[in-house]
Amino acid sequence: MSLNRSEKEAVISDVTSLAAKAQTLVMAEYRGITVAEMTKLRSEARSKGVTLSVLKNTLARRAVAGSAFEVVGDQMTGPLIYGFSEDAVAAAKVVADFAKTNDKLVIRGGAFGGKVLDVNGVKQLANIPSKEVLLAQLLGLMQSPISRTARVLAALAEKRGGGEAAPAADAPAEAQAA
Repeated sequence: MSLNRSEKEAVISDVTSLAAKAQTLVMAEYRGITVAEMTKLRSEARSKGVTLSVLKNTLARRAVAGSAFEVVGDQMTGPLIYGFSEDAVAAAKVVADFAKTNDKLVIRGGAFGGKVLDVNGVKQLANIPSKEVLLAQLLGLMQSPISRTARVLAALAEKRGGGEAAPAADAPAEAQAA
């Protein structure tokens, strides 16, 4: 069923607003996927903040014109599903994880930061840990020197008999007061 002009304009404006907010676009060929599998993919994508859309390629090209995703306009051929995400790795992760278990979903490429990603680029992007994991790793690295220093000071205090740990702790407070 074809869309009339106003419906096409509405689709283009919706996708343009998605592209304006998104950091990543992933394109995959979905030929041969059942409705149940597609529904599972869409629900998984929604839970991760990824918007999946099946669009006419000409409408998709018009929608991304002037955005960072314009660089992949020439790759928009065939039956494609477009995944947009504000999180840099979410779209790539959702599509790549689903493609691992379903060989009918074939990753075609994508774009990130105005640069074209090939299939391997999308897979590499999908292997980057999530923002929360990276923040936790960074916090662990920042806490590591502090916790080591605390353990060394505790071991010194224990070795000296524990009585001198209290004056050492008071020394910085006295230095600040002076």
